[in-house]
Amino acid sequence: MSRAFVRETDGGEAFEDLPDRPISPHQNFVTPSGLAQIDAMIEDLRHRLAKAQAAEEKSEVARVSRDLRYWSHRKSTADMIPPPTDFSQVRFGSRVTFERDDGRTQTYRIVGEDEADPAKGSISYVSPLAQALLGKQVGDVIPVAQTEAEITRIE
Repeated sequence: MSRAFVRETDGGEAFEDLPDRPISPHQNFVTPSGLAQIDAMIEDLRHRLAKAQAAEEKSEVARVSRDLRYWSHRKSTADMIPPPTDFSQVRFGSRVTFERDDGRTQTYRIVGEDEADPAKGSISYVSPLAQALLGKQVGDVIPVAQTEAEITRIE
């Protein structure tokens, strides 16, 4: 009988064959806090891996190992950009406030891909909005969705 039709004793699941997480083709710019987040993630994953190995939890070992490979790679390629000191134009790490045509005011900080969280006010530097903001100054108008917005503050 072919091995393809034989049930493995551990449930037949191929945990070791989890595909690696995709790595962005963009340069891995990070803020100082973004680099600290990567370090914390690696430390947490190492702890979780040791715990899963001790408990012989194959599926958890496979998942955590995959995530540890991802974050270790991101750390090794991280290019930490110091916080901006010149607020004359939008740069990586800037916090930008703009007012939309409909009167809404929004503020976002431009950060690395792994630390972006729009719901918490941070966007990736490769996002379309960040690309529209980078290099602009207070008073400049940028396209946002189907409308426009004026930059009112850079910090």
